[in-house]
Amino acid sequence: MATSRWTAVPARTASPRRRGPVLEQAILDAALEQLSTVGWGGLTMEGVATAAQTGKAAVYRRWPSKEDLVVHALRAGLPRLDSVPELGSVRDDLLELCRRTREAMFSRPGFALRAVLHECDTATAERFHDVIFEGVVNPTVQLIKEVIRRGIERGEVRSGGAGDYVCDVIPAMLMYRSKVCGSEWTDQEFESLIDEVMVPMLRR
Repeated sequence: MATSRWTAVPARTASPRRRGPVLEQAILDAALEQLSTVGWGGLTMEGVATAAQTGKAAVYRRWPSKEDLVVHALRAGLPRLDSVPELGSVRDDLLELCRRTREAMFSRPGFALRAVLHECDTATAERFHDVIFEGVVNPTVQLIKEVIRRGIERGEVRSGGAGDYVCDVIPAMLMYRSKVCGSEWTDQEFESLIDEVMVPMLRR
């Protein structure tokens, strides 16, 4: 008896429809990906919906504008700077902290944040002020203060060295070089910043 040359092809099952937090995360991830590839100017709600494989209405139901969407995506995605390096000296701790900050800024959310910083006009950038300070600047300042306090306890740093202006120097320089100069920090530049600026200010 001849056997059939044809074999049945299993029916393709439809992928389950994403809802709730799963869909929301897909949209946020798509927004960060769009920002890091096409930038703020190229990002559209339609493009995000397509990348997230959902409908445009699903995006607009959650975020009425791309500013609202990007604020949420950055808040949720930026790496947390919450650990203080302990390498035995203020110089080495500050260098390591600078490197960790750079790693955060080179993450996908970090690239997205820099796209916002580089491309937005002043009025639009105001929408992202809290995100930048809460997600990057303030955590960095708090870790710098902790590093300097430990240096004071070891007798390595002058009393009063953890003042606000001193602790603002590193994040201010990082933001200035990124926003105004459009350049990035190398390890050698970090060393120059710490050795020529921070250590002399902190020395007893």
